[in-house]
Amino acid sequence: MEKDRIRKEIKILKKSLSAHDKINAARMVYKKICQSSWFKDATNILTYHSLPDELNTHFQLLSWKDKKNIFLPRCNGDSLDILAANETAIGAYNIYEPTGDITIPPTIIQLAIIPGIAFDTNGMRLGRGKGYYDRFLRNTTALKIGIGYDFQIVNYVPTEPHDIPMDAVITPNNTIILNKDKKWL
Repeated sequence: MEKDRIRKEIKILKKSLSAHDKINAARMVYKKICQSSWFKDATNILTYHSLPDELNTHFQLLSWKDKKNIFLPRCNGDSLDILAANETAIGAYNIYEPTGDITIPPTIIQLAIIPGIAFDTNGMRLGRGKGYYDRFLRNTTALKIGIGYDFQIVNYVPTEPHDIPMDAVITPNNTIILNKDKKWL
């Protein structure tokens, strides 16, 4: 299957990154995001608590908390609950997730920063295969930014009818804006 091949190739490339490369890549991506009007205009931002093989989000979570309302996803069966990024604990799939009982509706999210295994130049995203983000993204009008390393942009991501495209894909050396209706800078 094509999706499995892409996942394996990206996994190998991620393992080749040094700690220095990972830190620099995250800084470059978040600098681009912070300079965008999409970020400046948003009050309610969904991001994620990165896994070791993903573009690091940990330092951005801390720096954004004083300026924006930051939310994180939490697995709940086959869907994602959205909660404030105040306290986290290890949850499903060994991922740090927000704790608490107060969930917010996806409709209040204005900007969603989404991880992926791969993205193509049409904004299509290949995730880990569970469909959590696609189900969530169906219920929000948030601007969607897929982030990753440069090699995570591939020529083609196989898609299915339920897949939701990104409005932008940002890597250290690439900025692909697909939503031309909303000014990026």
